[in-house]
Amino acid sequence: MIAHYKKMIADTDKRVARTLQIQNTDKSSRFYGGVIEEASGIYQAKSTIYRTTALIAAYLNEESIFFNSEEVFCRIDIALSYIERKQHDNGLFDYITCNFFSAPDTAFCIKKLIPTLELLRTVRDNDDKVKAVSDRIETIVHKGARGLLLGGFHTPNHRWAIASVLAYSAKLFGDEELREAAFIYLNEGIDCNGDGEFAEKSAGNYNRVNNDAMIMLSEGLEDPAYEQNAIRNLRMMLTYFEPDDSIFTANSTRFDKDHLIFPKDYYLEYLKLGIKYSIPEFLDMANYIFEIVAQKNISSPDFLTQYMLYPELRNFEHEGSGYKDNYKVFYKDSKIARVRRGDMTYTIMNGKSNFLYVHNKSIKLEMKIGGSFCEHRAFKSESMTENADGSYSLHQTMRGWYYLPFKDKPATSDWWQMDNASREKKLGPDMNIDVTVREVENGIDVDISTSGVEGAPWRVELAFSGIDKIVSEHVFIPVHGDETIILKDSYFEAMNRQDILTVGPGFGTHDFTEGKEDSEQKNPGAATVYFTDYTSFHHVISIRNGREK
Repeated sequence: MIAHYKKMIADTDKRVARTLQIQNTDKSSRFYGGVIEEASGIYQAKSTIYRTTALIAAYLNEESIFFNSEEVFCRIDIALSYIERKQHDNGLFDYITCNFFSAPDTAFCIKKLIPTLELLRTVRDNDDKVKAVSDRIETIVHKGARGLLLGGFHTPNHRWAIASVLAYSAKLFGDEELREAAFIYLNEGIDCNGDGEFAEKSAGNYNRVNNDAMIMLSEGLEDPAYEQNAIRNLRMMLTYFEPDDSIFTANSTRFDKDHLIFPKDYYLEYLKLGIKYSIPEFLDMANYIFEIVAQKNISSPDFLTQYMLYPELRNFEHEGSGYKDNYKVFYKDSKIARVRRGDMTYTIMNGKSNFLYVHNKSIKLEMKIGGSFCEHRAFKSESMTENADGSYSLHQTMRGWYYLPFKDKPATSDWWQMDNASREKKLGPDMNIDVTVREVENGIDVDISTSGVEGAPWRVELAFSGIDKIVSEHVFIPVHGDETIILKDSYFEAMNRQDILTVGPGFGTHDFTEGKEDSEQKNPGAATVYFTDYTSFHHVISIRNGREK
């Protein structure tokens, strides 16, 4: 992939130029040599390590404008001094905005340094200065890997970051204790379900972090079984791209939820496993990621070090590009359906208040059924099934209940000290909500029924992002974001200069849209259209991509 390699060199040179601007060169500063994390404005060991690997790649690359640059070498030297100062005696690093003496953050730091160390080992014998850098990084990496023996993590993916670095470092240094420690984590079993989804469902970030860990485990332990998890996830991810080439993130349980993220960091995974297992759709995706980089004018993935370390990546070429734009999948373990028809996708999720997402390249629509019933504030389905006709049905029974007084006098009159969990309850009534999403030509129909409780003011919320106006037979509404609109009849078009979603018919028998004070909030930045009715009700809402004929 020579063209990709050339682009990575050019973008690495840009990263290096930026690093030279933002690295602390004030010898009197406690942060001397450190590189600021631009998003937070904080000097971190991690941000310095990530920037230093780019400095080293450029310094060693004959095609870089910074090849053998004395200035760059000096900046590498002071950066390593900062990193060495920030590494605790036990080998661990802090991530000072939240985690201290942190094994997982140390694992991420060491993982970034390992390819750089391997690259340095291939050239160190030819240059005393390079050998000195290699020796220092080798000490940081081995010390950090030993620090991981202390353990400790917060989230599921942290286990695999730690285990993979332990396993690979064991191979790198011939340290059997590290290998044995890796198996303590692996004994818990990999949390990748049959769909290829990891526990955190973080398509925008932690899926690829886990994939990296699975590949590193396979390489470190010389056991290809681990990277089979990555292959399953990468196949699933091929159905997680939206019409604008961003990643669908609405079901994530982590920070990437609803963020606009493009898949560039999946590049090396698709490329390496595509080559190793001869998977053409993976290689197509690797090529397409560079098309996305060009179209979106974003930086290429930061894998120059790996390209320099593995010349076979540079020498490999593949003609195909892209991914399927016509599919329908139901991931039963993950309880999510993803359907794409050309430049429109729709997604149905179990257990989420925003249970339906529609995306048609530049417009995003999220649907919610909101109201108040006992402790419930919105419909969150308890079950999701695929029907024989290809439609999907969601159901929730909201259980009504009231506390009853204790039969025996409690030990205290203080409500907060009472054992309220043990009170008997009066049960009922129950409220049932059923939703069926059915694909039709050029869109979907959403069938909504409520029953069991009469006269409750509920609403269907349609939150639109990316539109600049709403037009119907009766209204023309300019949209800037955060509008609240009740449309009581007819169809309407939510539109911008490129695209249209046609929705309707509207209905409205009340103007009560907020619910109780602890009701779920509307989507910030979105224009929200409300359809309202009193339970029990039955309505079918059509959503079409484009203007209705």
